[in-house]
Amino acid sequence: MEKEEYPRLALTDNAMTLLKLRYLRKNENGEIVETPEQMFRRICHAIASVERNYGKSDTEVEKIEEEFFDMLTRLYFLPNSPTIMNAGTGMGQLSACNVLPLEDSMESIFDTIKNAALTQKSGGGTGFSFSNLRPKGDVVKSTGGIAAGPIFFLNAFDSALKGIRQAHRRFATNMGILRVDHPDIYDFITAKQREGTIATFNISVGVTDKFMYALENGGEFDLINPRTKKVTDKISAFDIFEKIVENAWKNGEPGLVFLDKMNSSEANPVPRLGPIETTNPCGEQPLYPYDSCNLGSIDVSKMITNKNGKMEIDWNKLKNVTRKSIRFLDNVIDASQFPLKETEKTTKSIRRIGLGIMGYADMLIKLNIPYNSEESLRISEQLMKFITEEGRKMSVELGEEKGSFDEFENSIWKERKYKTMRNSTITTIAPTSNLSIISGCSHSIEPLFSITYVRNVVSSLGTNLIETNPLFEKVAKERGFYSEKLMQEVLSKGSIHDIKEIPEDVRRVFTTSHDITPEWHIRVQAAFQKYTDNAVSKTINFSHEATMQDIETAYKLAYKLGCKGITVYRDGSRQFQIINTPNSKSKATSNEEVLNGNGVDAAEKLVESTGGCPTCHL
Repeated sequence: MEKEEYPRLALTDNAMTLLKLRYLRKNENGEIVETPEQMFRRICHAIASVERNYGKSDTEVEKIEEEFFDMLTRLYFLPNSPTIMNAGTGMGQLSACNVLPLEDSMESIFDTIKNAALTQKSGGGTGFSFSNLRPKGDVVKSTGGIAAGPIFFLNAFDSALKGIRQAHRRFATNMGILRVDHPDIYDFITAKQREGTIATFNISVGVTDKFMYALENGGEFDLINPRTKKVTDKISAFDIFEKIVENAWKNGEPGLVFLDKMNSSEANPVPRLGPIETTNPCGEQPLYPYDSCNLGSIDVSKMITNKNGKMEIDWNKLKNVTRKSIRFLDNVIDASQFPLKETEKTTKSIRRIGLGIMGYADMLIKLNIPYNSEESLRISEQLMKFITEEGRKMSVELGEEKGSFDEFENSIWKERKYKTMRNSTITTIAPTSNLSIISGCSHSIEPLFSITYVRNVVSSLGTNLIETNPLFEKVAKERGFYSEKLMQEVLSKGSIHDIKEIPEDVRRVFTTSHDITPEWHIRVQAAFQKYTDNAVSKTINFSHEATMQDIETAYKLAYKLGCKGITVYRDGSRQFQIINTPNSKSKATSNEEVLNGNGVDAAEKLVESTGGCPTCHL
């Protein structure tokens, strides 16, 4: 068996561009003052140092630091952006995902805006449930006035948080969720009809099993005032669903979050702290009020080995990287400087972490497996089951070494007869957009968006990144069909699906997002969700010609297959989108437009946020 070790710091030009733009430390004059090697050393030193809190000697801590450094510099694993930006700098928290409570009082609402500002200033995105706010027009007994309603406050939050740059490098990012049985649900569904409105928020409807049953059976559904708990109206479940589908078809929002799935006995680790009502901005991390989670991803395309001329998953290597990644993410909790005492208390009491993957499409290509195939689904389940199980084993060992999370006795792990567990959750599938660029791999569990495309990164550097899949170019040269003329044709089309000069077996393996039917997108998401503790961020891509019926079918299938949520995007349904193929119907946001102030509201979230999934709201 040939064991492949990737060289340290083998960074692509695009990775270097992104690191200089968003991650490498700068002085007060905006000049870069650290190298990528120094950045990784800074991170690993800070995260390994907390081992001293648990009795490790200097020699043991140094050994752990070197293991972390080797893993990160070979780009086998990367933590979420706030950890890369802030670890070892004395600046803020290291977690990307936060949820804050929002209760039905003026004091709670404005306390939450303040706390959100503090959280985002330190580098974290925030999620909110607006479901507890009384509906528009309801009575406010204390003043004799009339309630403004959740949509008013959704806009107020957006306005208040719009100007915040997270760690001075990203704009504010938020998730807003409203339960499907809230009286103001229609206004919420249509709140983002005009592009650029409520630009700092992704929005999703919190759907219940009761609603889906009513929808399936053509029944009526109760709308309930959260203040009085009384039914205010009975309406057709189909009418609500049709309005959701219509708006998602128009611009990708709202998404759906399946609340009962998130709060099932398998999914909610400490029910007494729940129910879970909302998620982080991209939807992959369900969280309690004042809860947070730090994420990280393994590049599984680097977990491949050549055995007797056949490419296979190197399970031993993956096990080793998984174990080190779990220790790393658990240490991040202790290394973090939380902006709120309540967040620190909740986070440390349950020690939630989220290890996921990136490079999945590249891994399949190396294994010569089409993304849209039964074999791909089998690999998806096998891969995530292995990572979750090995991650739990490591968390048990860390529990024996350092102690279980504080709420262990009240958790599902105690019920399952575990004697110890360091972390209440282990795995999450995040978008990994920026991390994938740094690692030089495909994004998260997404298929290739295109063989060649332009990523619009509007920034002070005025840089757009042109990305071409290196595996395709390598195969084209090895198989003898490479030519400049052919590559120009690939560049113009984005997909190779209809290019007859390319061998059929190559076309089958190098499938792009729009070559794959929405059903296959959802089936892959569901396969990963089956063995993921938290949730899965995945964009279900549709062609520009897709119908509302196609969106409806996708939403129902996601629920049927056990997904915890779903985000859809029809190509070109927004005037501006962050990734464009040559045939895309959307317009790229140019640097000149942003500098001139044109399209800024629409571009702020799409471009300056987490770097974004091309379509998953961010």
